[in-house]
Amino acid sequence: MHGLICAGGKGTRLAPLTKVINKHLVPVGNKPMIYYGLEKMKEAGIKEVLIVCGVEQCGTLIEQLGDGKEWELNLTYKVQTEAGGIAQAISLAENFSNGDSLFVILGDNIFNMSTKYITQNFKEGAKIFLKEAKDPERFGVAECHRKLSLGSSSVQQIIVDNIEEKPKNPKSNLAVTGIYIYDNTVFDKIRSLKASARGELEVTDLNNLYIKENNMVAEIMKDEDWWTDAGTFESLAIANQLVKENNK
Repeated sequence: MHGLICAGGKGTRLAPLTKVINKHLVPVGNKPMIYYGLEKMKEAGIKEVLIVCGVEQCGTLIEQLGDGKEWELNLTYKVQTEAGGIAQAISLAENFSNGDSLFVILGDNIFNMSTKYITQNFKEGAKIFLKEAKDPERFGVAECHRKLSLGSSSVQQIIVDNIEEKPKNPKSNLAVTGIYIYDNTVFDKIRSLKASARGELEVTDLNNLYIKENNMVAEIMKDEDWWTDAGTFESLAIANQLVKENNK
């Protein structure tokens, strides 16, 4: 399995910080936020990782991260030349993945869930990770009701019926986190997508294609596991607090 960290975008919601620093190098705790994704790739046993970054920001990321030896990773970089959305960023990994499955983490997502096991025994389809949220309307929201047989009482795996992006009236409180696993059919699926009203290829539309094929499974993060994005000042403050508490 290959890894992908999506680190594009201009970070406008974190301006003026992002006028002087790459969004994904903004500190969370005592290190840049993208370091957390790199550490989770290493924890998962991934060796080859592609970082997709924006035109204006790739230079500073390469300078900071180098070839990845600090994390025992082999890092490759690809420029996303336009704000084409997360699914478009994933499409840039087609040649890199070389027909392998893909473990994807959004570069501004911070979480403490262990990744040691989550890529094991993955064969086909897609897998997403859900977390109960107080403000699910900020995220993609999963509707689901059909439970799978659980391999462990502490891990809840379910089949998702639909995902709705940033709904005004969420049908559940299960937010889709920025952690995904896709098989190698993902690139053909992305080619079939149409741009959304904001002109982007949406990861929610991609995930719903897997759902329509009955080829999507989701795992609900355990109660003791936390997750947040760090793309706004409010969520960045939450991320810093969670990391501080986790390091006590």
